Amino acid sequence: MYAQFFGNYLLSHGVVTREQLLETMHRKSSTKIKLGTLAIHAGYMTANEVDRIVILQTHEDKRFGELAIHEGYLTEAEVTKLLAEQKPDFLLLGQALVDEGLINNQQLQELIIDYQSENELDDYSYSEEDQDAIRHMIENFFILAERPLSKYEISFFQLLFNNLYRFIGDDFTLVSPSSCKEYPTNYCVSQKVSGSFSIRTYLDIPENTCIAFASKYVNENFTEFDEYVRSSVEDFINLHNGLFCVNMSNEFSMNLSLEAPVVEEKDLLTFEHETYLLPVLFPFGTLHFIFEICSEK
Repeated sequence: MYAQFFGNYLLSHGVVTREQLLETMHRKSSTKIKLGTLAIHAGYMTANEVDRIVILQTHEDKRFGELAIHEGYLTEAEVTKLLAEQKPDFLLLGQALVDEGLINNQQLQELIIDYQSENELDDYSYSEEDQDAIRHMIENFFILAERPLSKYEISFFQLLFNNLYRFIGDDFTLVSPSSCKEYPTNYCVSQKVSGSFSIRTYLDIPENTCIAFASKYVNENFTEFDEYVRSSVEDFINLHNGLFCVNMSNEFSMNLSLEAPVVEEKDLLTFEHETYLLPVLFPFGTLHFIFEICSEK
């Protein structure tokens, strides 16, 4: 899930526009990480050294690793290790940016160093199963957005991002959350979780985006904004909040109640409590999650 946070890092630092990021993430699945990028990430080679090998490849019909070994930049053991190790998924996004000509290897090297330093990733595994690392990334994401989270909120967002990753796809980017006093709706479904931790979750999606969202969620090809598409949006938010209630019971022995999902009929929502807007960018469109923190004990 590191690519999703890396995308936000790129946006917030002005490296790419939203349009460029979405186009690149759409191509990420077909991108292959090059050995030079892995060597830069591991600190075995600099960007300038990688560029030199790439230039040599235009004159010699040899693989990158073979030339890098011959020039003394890498050993055979290092090449083997780079090819065998777990590859951070955010490197795929970085590689796609280089392939698209949006950044060069020198910029990628600087971005990798700054991104890992800013998020304290040096001591973390890059396995997708490392939920402690993901939890840390979520906490840091909101701290950087000047919105520290409680332990209940961290659990809520960790589950939400995992559910998006699992049920919709990995090609999304998180946009830094912002305070929200009112919101003009498209198709909006809300649901309230009540108890010691009380939160109302809103999911607002334009109709065309709803069709693509539902198609991915149920793995069917919808073409119209019909009852099946609408019910898919309701089902996703109900699934997420239901799983959250179970997790809160298991992790914190907290009993929460879950109301039925509601389709918001108002064109403009206004909020009484502390509320935050979190856009999630997919290539097929933007999902707008709104979180109204009603109470917390």
